[in-house]
Amino acid sequence: MQNIPSVDLTDFLSRDPKRKEKFVLEIGKAYEEIGFVALKGHFLSDQLTTNLYTEVKHFFNLPETTKINYEIEGIGGQRGYTSFGKESAKGKTEGDLKEFWHFGQEVKNNKKLHAEYPKNVLVKELKNFNKVGIETYKNLEKTATYVLRALALYIGLDEFYFDNYITNGNSILRPIHYPPIVGKPKGAVRAAAHGDINLITLLMGASAAGLEVQQKNGDWIPVTALPDQLVVNVGDMLERLTNNKLRSTIHRVVNPPESEWGQSRFSIPFFTHPIGEMSLNCLKECISEATPKAYEDITAGDFLNERLKELGLIK
Repeated sequence: MQNIPSVDLTDFLSRDPKRKEKFVLEIGKAYEEIGFVALKGHFLSDQLTTNLYTEVKHFFNLPETTKINYEIEGIGGQRGYTSFGKESAKGKTEGDLKEFWHFGQEVKNNKKLHAEYPKNVLVKELKNFNKVGIETYKNLEKTATYVLRALALYIGLDEFYFDNYITNGNSILRPIHYPPIVGKPKGAVRAAAHGDINLITLLMGASAAGLEVQQKNGDWIPVTALPDQLVVNVGDMLERLTNNKLRSTIHRVVNPPESEWGQSRFSIPFFTHPIGEMSLNCLKECISEATPKAYEDITAGDFLNERLKELGLIK
């Protein structure tokens, strides 16, 4: 396998049962094998993608003294700005060579979650930043809903199994800036090898190469996608829920060749999280004599808190 498989969401959205089944099998098998796909036919327009990247670049070009005003203490980086080097991969002491922003859920018709989630942070200097960010969030959340419906069918669940868990879920849209590298990094990379915490991640693309995924044999392969595709991968929550049937593949963002150290890299993933009460107990459909239960019972909220501590974002 030289790269990740490509699938088309319009197959699943069609009224043709054969095309729908084709998509379910393609994405399910890809997630069993490598945990990543390139997805076309999603709900994110080229114009909206361009608009968000424009706004994101404007934000990260603001002076450090301005950006730091949007770093909110006490919420583990769940909303607003997180400054350079604050986050590290599980088991790593070196901070990743990146800064980032978090857009979160705009809760509807749920007073409990409205009070529980931190509020989104409004950037005063950029009038369109939040508007474009939230619009992108909604389109990626809609795309994630249909991907998870396909995976529910592949696992043997009701098609709409995940819907109630990701409605008002604690999902995050994370614009990331990897600044130009100044001086030889001492053991740090732009993003150290890691698995994502959540159910699935949808990546809008990146302004430079660097993303790599690890195959079962340990080899690393670069991830490339066409401009109209999203890169969509399985996270640790879904791997745990499916008792390792679907793979949360280790991936990383490597430093560019020294000749390209002077260039910034931008990337915008959408981390699809469920509500905290969702059970991540291994599904009975994924447990057998050949594949006994591999994980202790836990909720999504408790699992998220454990991982945020491991990343150094909360104490």
